[in-house]
Formats: sequence, structure tokens, C-alpha cells
Amino acid sequence: MSAHFIPPTIQDNAYGWGPCEIPEQFKDMPYQPFSKGDRLGKVSDWTGTTYQDKRYLGKYNSQFGSGTQYAYYHDEDETTFQLVDTAKIPKPLYQRNRFRVNQRNIRRDRERREQRANAGMQTLTKAQKERQRQMRRLQKQFGNKKWTDNRFQRGPVKNREASVEVKPTWKVVEEMDFPRLSKLKFMDVKDPEDLIRAGSMEYYDKNYDRVSTKLEKKLKRVNRIFHKVTTTDDPVIRKLASKGNVFATDIILATLMCCNRSVYSWDVVVQHVGGKLFFDKRDESEFDLLTVNETATEPPQEEEKHINAPRNLALEATFVNHNFSQQCLKMNNEKYSFEDPNPFQQDESDGEIASVGYRYRKWDLGDGIELIVRCEHDGVIVGSNGETQFLNIKTLNEWDSKQVPGAVEWRQKLDSQRGAILATELKNNSFKLAKWTTVALLANSDQLKFGYVSRVNPKDSSKHVILGTQQFKPSEFASQINLNMENAWGILRCIIDICRKLEEGKYLIMKDPNKPVVRVYSIPDNTFESDEDDDNDEEDDNDDNEEDDD
Repeated sequence: MSAHFIPPTIQDNAYGWGPCEIPEQFKDMPYQPFSKGDRLGKVSDWTGTTYQDKRYLGKYNSQFGSGTQYAYYHDEDETTFQLVDTAKIPKPLYQRNRFRVNQRNIRRDRERREQRANAGMQTLTKAQKERQRQMRRLQKQFGNKKWTDNRFQRGPVKNREASVEVKPTWKVVEEMDFPRLSKLKFMDVKDPEDLIRAGSMEYYDKNYDRVSTKLEKKLKRVNRIFHKVTTTDDPVIRKLASKGNVFATDIILATLMCCNRSVYSWDVVVQHVGGKLFFDKRDESEFDLLTVNETATEPPQEEEKHINAPRNLALEATFVNHNFSQQCLKMNNEKYSFEDPNPFQQDESDGEIASVGYRYRKWDLGDGIELIVRCEHDGVIVGSNGETQFLNIKTLNEWDSKQVPGAVEWRQKLDSQRGAILATELKNNSFKLAKWTTVALLANSDQLKFGYVSRVNPKDSSKHVILGTQQFKPSEFASQINLNMENAWGILRCIIDICRKLEEGKYLIMKDPNKPVVRVYSIPDNTFESDEDDDNDEEDDNDDNEEDDD
């Protein structure tokens, strides 16, 4: 006989899946609902309700019900197991007195720490009292300067004054910030053309290359005339007015090209006349003074009457630079002369003229911009192959190394660590050195000569000695000081384009004294004109009227 199969009863769920009713054998049985995320509990709990580890309260509780009937405390099964025998296990001998020993050690260490702390506080108190004594003594000696932790610190930085007072009637027509200027580039600069060469120069004395800290030379006072004629007062530029449309001197141009390195305030007058631009300096300005430690972390901030005040240091640096640039030349009748004579020497009886050679050079900057610049050489030198090389001679001066953070005394380190001293000068006088390098590049000088001049006594600014010299090629020195000439030409081209778009009139380009910003002001035509000019104009008018009457 075949086996009889009894088919199971199947519930038909018309609205979903799964059984619709509870099977008969499971009716009236307790049931705890659970979610699919719950973990299955233990089969039995041998410890009963007397043991409950509170570390596992709330773990794996079902979201459908509360209570601990089916709760499972899971961390490590071995940790939840407890023996029925609760008798204490005796500790071995080496562990019985450990707690007492640890307590004694802790107490002894605490007492030692307290003793050391008390001794340290006494030593610290003595050191603080000694430091306060020194601070009071130094404050009496140096006035308003502050001394903290044996380091010299100056008082709060004062707001610098503008190079010229801005009148309320002046209008700002353009504002250029340094970050934007630093991104400009102009690479399409063609080789310049020499239009006129004038003046005569003396030869450099190579004996000054042997000067050192052990063989120093006294800086002499050389009474020679230095002509610092502005652009519109130059008779040669007036003669060349028909050959270009933008005119300037080399130092004015260098100031504009390197303006993003400047800190102190400066200004340049721009005259837009007949479609031509003339970049001038004011008659009574201090444009030609050489700044000292302008870009240093802590620039000089002494009072005006102090020898180390910024303006007094600038006068001293200019005086030293003029004298060294002439003293290091061979003062004899042997000179190198250009084709034309010095255009500013009206009469030989006026006095001895400084050694200088002028190059009037023309650059084609494209878009109809023809730039004419008066460039200068300070001297000449005979090269290794007997050729004549043109020099630009400048001076780095030491005034007081103790007042300059991070500086070293030149008399001790100049011969052995000249590179470190030059690096400090590059940091503290970045704008000045960049202008000197730009001037040398514009003039196409073959060499850039530096003289290291120091005070005989740091407290006396009238006596100086020459401690050494150093020579560079301008292009190589420009790369050493990170002077990017493409950026310099880009800044100049930007300023020229801005000024050309302005209406004809008079404008002032000024560096903000306390912000890295250059502004262009529109100013009245009679601004900065001296009374003498007005008197001369009136005399000329009177003379014309008298001639008409005659």
C-alpha cells in the first residue's frame, strides 16, 4: 500500500503575504514582539534575578517593548558568568602590602614635589625681582622704550605722515592696491634707443676694492654740485618733446615700477598736456632723500630731534651716498666724456660738478606709447679686457646695529659674513635697493657698486668710515633680490594707461602712508606752484605790456 499524504492547511492572504491568523496550537501563548534588528537572547539565565550587571542595562532592548524578560546583555560571554562560590581568594604574599607601599610612595612623592615647587617659587621670585630692577634701570636710561624679558621692544607703532597734505578739494580718480599691482606683467618690452648722451664721468679707483674692516678709510667730505632736476625743468627733455609722449627721470620711473615694495609715503606729480604725460617731483619734496630701514620689521621711530629719527637718518644716508660716490673716483683730469656737455652746467664758476653721465633713452611700449627717460651713470671703470664699463655707485650705511633687530656689527662680521649682512640690508631696505637696481638696468650700467660705510661712533652721525665694497652685475643682482622686471614694467604700463585715459590736467600719484595702496588724485592746475614762479610770470607779463606800449 502507498503512504497516505495529508496536505497542510494553507491560509490564502489576498492582501499581502504570510499567514492571516494565529495557528490553533499557538493560541493563548505569551508572545513578545521583536524587530528584525534585535539579537536573539540566551536560552536561560542561571543566575536568576539576584544578579544584574548594570553595565549592560539598556543594551539590545527591543523597540517594541520594555522590560527585561527577554533582554540579552552581550559584551563578552565570559564577563557575565559568575561562580556560585563567592569565597575570597587569598592574595599571594608579594601583593598583600602593595596598597600600603603605594600609599607611602605617593605621599613621599607629593612631599618632594611640594618642596621643589616651594624652592622654585623662591628662585622665580628672586629672578622676577631682579628683572624688574633691570627694567626700571633701563627705562630710566632709555626713556619711553620698553624692555621685557631682556629683549628690546619699542612702543606702539605711530601712524606715519603723508608726504603731502591731501586737500579736501582733491578727488580720488583711481586707487591701486599692492596685491593687484604685484600680479601685473608686461613682457613685450623692446630694446631702447639712445637719443642723446651728455656729461662726463671719472674713473673708479680700484684701491677701494682692498678696503676692509682692518684697513678702513675715512669718509671725506666732497664739495661737488649734484643736479636733481625734475622732468619738465630739463632742457634736453623739452627739446625731445616732439619725439615721445611720456617723459620721466630714472628715479621717478624706478619709484613707480617698484612701488609695491614701499612703506613710507611718497608722491609724483603727473601733468597731462596735449596728449603727453610728464612725471615730475614737487619742488619742495624730499623725494631724493634715501630712506633707512624702511621695510624693516621695526623701522626707526625716534623723535624728530634725535639723530636716529627717520628724517635725520635719511639726510645722513643721502650725505654719505653723495660723498662716497665721488670719493671712490680718481679725482684727476682724466675723464670719460659723452658727445654733449652737461646740460645743467650753466657756468664753470658755479662750482665743481659731480661725476655724472646722462643717457636720454626711448622705449616703445606699444599702443602708441613712446617713453623717454633721463638715465644716469656715476662713473666708469676699465674692464678686464680693457673695455670701458659704466658704473652706478651706491652706499649702504650702518648707523647703530644695537637698534636694529637681528643685525650684526659690521666691524666684526663684514669680512667673514658679508652675505649675511647684505641679506639683512635686503630685508630692511628692500624698496631702496630695488630702485637702485632698476635705475642701473634702465641706464644699461655694466656694474652696480656698493660701499659699506659705518659711523665712527654710533652716537655721532657726522663722522664715518668706509669698511668695504662689493660689486654686482645689475641683472644678476635683480634675480638675487627677487626683482621681477616684467612685473615692474607691468606696473608702469598700468599707471601710464590709467593716466592717459584721464582728462588733460594735473594729477598726483601718492602712496598712502599707512596702507599698501597707491591713489591718483585730481588736483587744480596751480597746485604746488611757488610764489617765485608767480612773480616771474607777473614780471614776464609786465615786460610784454611795456613792449606793447613802446
